[in-house]
Amino acid sequence: MSEAMLSKVRKLLAQAEDPACTPAEAAAFTAKATELIARYGVDRALLAARDPATDPVGDRVVEVVAPYARDKAGLLAAVADPLRCRCVRRRSGNGFAMHLFGFASDLERVDLLFTSLLVQAAHGLAGVPVPPEEHPAAFRRSWLAGFAQVVAVRLRTAEEDAAADSGGSSVALVLADRSDRVQRRLAEVYPRLRTAAPRRLAGSGFGSGAEAGRRADLGGARVGTDPRQGIER
Repeated sequence: MSEAMLSKVRKLLAQAEDPACTPAEAAAFTAKATELIARYGVDRALLAARDPATDPVGDRVVEVVAPYARDKAGLLAAVADPLRCRCVRRRSGNGFAMHLFGFASDLERVDLLFTSLLVQAAHGLAGVPVPPEEHPAAFRRSWLAGFAQVVAVRLRTAEEDAAADSGGSSVALVLADRSDRVQRRLAEVYPRLRTAAPRRLAGSGFGSGAEAGRRADLGGARVGTDPRQGIER
């Protein structure tokens, strides 16, 4: 992402986080930041349609470590899919190596948002009391599942709105072609993938996590931290 665009996003988020900002103003600033991220994705897609060399299909591996490695991996997948990236989860030590496939600009957006959302999830969990009758790990896993599900819905909506505002059906065809190319690249590397079985979560934190997902900033990352290890037990 260009420095100019990143500067705009950071400024909007700083305004949204100002204690003097009303909830309505904060929501407006956050929505604008999310819109900029989505519009950037569409702009890069249209540019690449004219000049493919500006945005090649690629891949990267993101290490996701304990604690709650599987839940963090789920959050990464929830961010990647709406942004037209695909990921394969591989066991790695006490965590996972998430192999991401996508166009360079979309991989950049995924990394930016995932880093920010991990920080926000850690802060959100720290502020939510675990019910006394419930195991803390079970509650936090269900909380993270709710957070990830709502974030995915919000990102998908922002992406669809940006595509509609930029040209509707013609843009949709460009984006669909990009998704197909990413899927083909993944299939070349992993021709025999299996779909993981759905998880069964026993905790009661899903609703609280979903509410935190509705409040989450979807516009950018915090500077100077690596939150991939940051959610406490």
